[in-house]
Amino acid sequence: MLRLLDRAEEVLIGALIALATIIIFVSVTHRYALGLTADAVAYFKSIGWTGVSAAAKSMFFGLKAVNLVWAQELTIILFVWMAKFGAAYGVRTGIHVGIDVLINRMAPPRRRFFILFGLMSGALFTGTIATLGTNFVWHMYHASATSPDLELPMWLVYLAIPLGSSLMCFRFLQVAVGFARTGELPHHDHGHVDGLEDGVEEVGDAILHSPLTPRDLTQQEKDK
Repeated sequence: MLRLLDRAEEVLIGALIALATIIIFVSVTHRYALGLTADAVAYFKSIGWTGVSAAAKSMFFGLKAVNLVWAQELTIILFVWMAKFGAAYGVRTGIHVGIDVLINRMAPPRRRFFILFGLMSGALFTGTIATLGTNFVWHMYHASATSPDLELPMWLVYLAIPLGSSLMCFRFLQVAVGFARTGELPHHDHGHVDGLEDGVEEVGDAILHSPLTPRDLTQQEKDK
């Protein structure tokens, strides 16, 4: 069950990032294309190329007919959801920044106490936010507020607060229970790249024997 939850969490975060990236790319490309076609209309008209200018003008109005005014609002909503669930993922994997110089210098029993205290404090805080967020969304549900561009119900937008905070609270409790049982915390090596360690030698050989690699480097490797 936990594996299914972990996988769903990762898929959701990845999907939100991918969708937000695609929307931003399309929106920015559309904006620059409008500017370029507008400049093309003026330029070709100034040099007397009326046919090309008319074609550029048609292209301009065609692009202008594509309404992407909602793109910024949707991107912001996607990033808010991504941040809430990404924070819960960070607790599970140990990627949040923490100052633990003093904690690590303590005696093991005292260190254990303060780590558990910190984890339970995080669970209490996020649980409180989830409770207050649920109450807020409940009241928003009975209101008629909608977002400016997409006209989405605002309760749906703010639903990220109770859902993300609830998941984060659960992750704090999960890490606390795991630490109480094993004495270990989730740790993330920021210099590690998943999947790279399995093919380091193969990648090195491929680079070494590539025709783009200077021959003196290849010869030095043979001489070793």
